[in-house]
Amino acid sequence: MRGRKDRKIMTREEIKTEILDIFRREFEIEQPGLDCDLRETYEFDSVDAIELLLGIERFLKTELTHEEKKMAMGIRTINQIVDYVEGLAGVRERVTHA
Repeated sequence: MRGRKDRKIMTREEIKTEILDIFRREFEIEQPGLDCDLRETYEFDSVDAIELLLGIERFLKTELTHEEKKMAMGIRTINQIVDYVEGLAGVRERVTHA
């Protein structure tokens, strides 16, 4: 009996792998430090942040809300991005299974 869609919950490692892939594809940054300040180390700017959010939307296969985008404003590191996406994915998973 299948009352719910069979969807695999993403692991933190899968999310980190995808974020690192986005950095390789979109920004040509290979193996960024997970705790490096993206602005200081890689000169990551607001245009880059928009591109990153678009990549996250593609990865999650959903559009981010205005509030979710605002939550991303203080993010500075890859680990923070992974935390952010992990939180977004968890919210979407709970909504899907509610």
